[in-house]
Amino acid sequence: MMNKLEEAIIYATVMHQGKVRVYTGKTFILHPMEVAQILSTMTDDDDIVTAGILHDIVEDTDGTLTEIENRFGKRVAYLVDANSDHTAPATEMDADWKQRKEETLQVMQDSEDIGVKMLFLAETLANMRAFAQKYSEQGEDCWQKFPNLDPATLCWYCSRVLELTELTLNRTGAFKELIRHVNSIWPGTFDSDKARYKKYREVSVAGCQLIGSGAKGDVYRYNDEVVIKVYNQRNTYHDVEREISLSRMAFILGIPTAISFGIVSVGRRYGAMYELVDSQTISQHIADNPDQADHYAEIMAEVAHTIHSVALTEDAGVPSVKGRLRSYIESGVAHEDKALARRCTDLIGGLPDVLTLVHGDFHTGNVFVQRGEPLLIDMDRLSTGHPVAEIADLYYFYVVLGEDDPSVVEKFMGFSYETARRFFSAFLRRYLDTEDENRLQEVTEKASLLCYARMIHKIRRKGDLTEADRTVIARCLEKLAALTEKLDTLAF
Repeated sequence: MMNKLEEAIIYATVMHQGKVRVYTGKTFILHPMEVAQILSTMTDDDDIVTAGILHDIVEDTDGTLTEIENRFGKRVAYLVDANSDHTAPATEMDADWKQRKEETLQVMQDSEDIGVKMLFLAETLANMRAFAQKYSEQGEDCWQKFPNLDPATLCWYCSRVLELTELTLNRTGAFKELIRHVNSIWPGTFDSDKARYKKYREVSVAGCQLIGSGAKGDVYRYNDEVVIKVYNQRNTYHDVEREISLSRMAFILGIPTAISFGIVSVGRRYGAMYELVDSQTISQHIADNPDQADHYAEIMAEVAHTIHSVALTEDAGVPSVKGRLRSYIESGVAHEDKALARRCTDLIGGLPDVLTLVHGDFHTGNVFVQRGEPLLIDMDRLSTGHPVAEIADLYYFYVVLGEDDPSVVEKFMGFSYETARRFFSAFLRRYLDTEDENRLQEVTEKASLLCYARMIHKIRRKGDLTEADRTVIARCLEKLAALTEKLDTLAF
């Protein structure tokens, strides 16, 4: 009786019969067999190796997932499906190729099955072996033989596969070999250290206190001396390294910043460890002592002044905050009202192009107090620009997020919505150093325009919208329309 692998080889041979690979001219079945061989160096799991043999069935033959599931089981079908592009032949690198690949890469990024990552890595390596051989023989002339293949886009794809498999598969020979092939064709794409043996220290946050959450991940108190930021699955080692690099730059510039002393793995996620001895976030301090909200608002205002007083040069490599603000409009308001979106974009464009720093994720969950001194974490959104962007972030976190459901702010910050609103009011008074209600109202209105645009962006990212979502979007659009009629600048 044949086993699963033997049956898969026969099935794939029959289904691919008469076909040849476009880029190599070789009998097609050799490619899935090579992918299976690469997988066999990473795992003894027959389902994963079988999926390697069958991975091109749906894309390149009349075979179906239903047939694969009936013959080889549900998991094999799932692995094949996760690796398949159902909308176009795999050999056509047309204008939409990158978008399609982004969608399939997202499937890999979100999957909890290690077989999905292994399959992506093995197939990419099998393809790159062929390209690397041609490149070693012909140099740049080799691309002329592949008119439908854009080298820059291929480099992007290989790089993404490597970034998304690095945490779990960087010790495999397949990972190291693919790094070498990419660097041989596009020198300097990866640090050569990536092709050497590396094992991240493995830690667990089970039972650890969750002390903060954000768009990029969660922060846990690991022990009395260390906190760990655990990044969500969408973050690669590149994202973590970039944030650590920005933190070091900020520290040198005089911003009170906690510096990570190591990248770790937390399950299948990256973590960054920070030495924050006997420290608590300002959110925790306010939750424990809500009557002290004004005191902590004063500390936050001083930290904001420190950040906003730092000026960079144009070659510092820090992006303008306008890019993030425009993205809120483009992915939110523009889908609802193009004319309103243009008015919002014009107001953002009219902000002065200053080179002073903006933290980009400034709230009490990202500021620790250690021995009475504040220390910032989460530097991944560090940018340059007008401080109205920072004020808008604060107003969004403490006020706008809770306008329809106060519990959203209460869960995020750990204290009541009433305290959150009081905190923002106290912060703004101390930041602007004024009790002038007209002045406070003016700045709040300018910040709120960015907040309502951000809220629409946040809701639309969910995908399918509920009736409640539509109601909130309509309210935000109404607010934006009134604000764009009233305001001629967002600067203050």
